[in-house]
Amino acid sequence: MQHNRAGRKLGRTTAHRKSLFRNQLSSLITHERIQTTLPKAKDLRPLIEKMVTLGKRGGLHARRLALKTIPEATTVKKLFEEIAPRFQSRAGGYTRILKLGRRPGDGAEMAILEFIDFDWAHRQAAKKVAAKAAEEKKASLLERAKKLVSGKSDADKATEKKAEGAEAEAATEKSEKKTKAPVERKKGYTAPKGPKGSGPRGGGSHGGGKIKTG
Repeated sequence: MQHNRAGRKLGRTTAHRKSLFRNQLSSLITHERIQTTLPKAKDLRPLIEKMVTLGKRGGLHARRLALKTIPEATTVKKLFEEIAPRFQSRAGGYTRILKLGRRPGDGAEMAILEFIDFDWAHRQAAKKVAAKAAEEKKASLLERAKKLVSGKSDADKATEKKAEGAEAEAATEKSEKKTKAPVERKKGYTAPKGPKGSGPRGGGSHGGGKIKTG
């Protein structure tokens, strides 16, 4: 019979196993949901429950104990200020394990470990808002970079191009009006007539006739 051999080694040394759980704890607190193998999820669940209990206790000493396990100040801050307050009225059982079946490659049992109040729809909406804000920030940075390089932004270039197009259209309309304007003639004007055989239709070189005026 085996004695004093509680827990799983997971095919790793002690230092490697502690590092693995430290990284998984940080990911679970950050994203509130992770996917891993079923044995790892079962061993990680008691650790995250203790971290949430420390967050509910609060205080400087509890934060220092949490930082010994999770050496990331931002992650510990989220644990104490966002996650732990949600479970103040709950005595335990802050997480749940959802089995996913076996992995196609090696047949390992997969599972999802998440907080019980995890809202998938809310998280997806928040991700979309964050992605949109990141795209807008990137576009503004590109705009500023272009303005610094060329001295003009895309908006200024578009305005100048629009003004040039308007000027070109105005010049075209003006030229069209000049070509289409009727020729003003004096009253009683008749076209000049030359002798037979002269003019554009004949073969003569001189035009004939005087202009009759009224």
